[in-house]
Amino acid sequence: MGEVIASRDSLPVMTTYGVSKLISDSGVVRYKIITEEWRVYDKTSPQRQEFPKGLYMERYDDRQNVNLHITADTAYCFDQNLWELRGRVLVNDKEKQMVYESEILFWDMRKHIFYADRPFIIDEPTRHVEGTWFQSDEQMKTLEVKNSSGSMPFKDKDPNDTSTVVAPKEEVPETPPSLQQTILKPKKLKIGISKSEGEGRSSEAPVHKPIMLRQKK
Repeated sequence: MGEVIASRDSLPVMTTYGVSKLISDSGVVRYKIITEEWRVYDKTSPQRQEFPKGLYMERYDDRQNVNLHITADTAYCFDQNLWELRGRVLVNDKEKQMVYESEILFWDMRKHIFYADRPFIIDEPTRHVEGTWFQSDEQMKTLEVKNSSGSMPFKDKDPNDTSTVVAPKEEVPETPPSLQQTILKPKKLKIGISKSEGEGRSSEAPVHKPIMLRQKK
């Protein structure tokens, strides 16, 4: 037989299967969690909850309509505050028409911030952002991004706007004196054609001479 476990910190105090849980804030239901397996550890530091077989979360607005949903392959919640989502993480905010995709996402509910240290994609109607690290508020209005790339569409021009945009004139650098070229114009060469071929007519064909390069010493 194996050794007796003296400490219970490695064992969950509760394991539940087929969970559908509502979470309220100030007496108002704000979130709903659906998961296949839910483990609760009360002796760890910090205390944590595990969702090893995936997590589906919904957020409700003041009228109890779903305005956001989150999915992940694995999830952890520490001290009922810090969420760590791993695997195929997808956040779809219907209210803001925002989609977040990555393999990790941290959500600090006390500080009201999201952050991640892995490549991610944020797609919205007005912007598309990619990077390897980010931090933002819960509304995704203020983003701090590292190694970023993306795009932002421009608004169509107002037909009543008579202003014009002129591209800056490109400046052509002057050729250094040491590389100035002397170009000789091609001379015309008269070619005689026999009477049998052209009744004594002549045609002219340009003959190009090579370009001479002069370089000052």
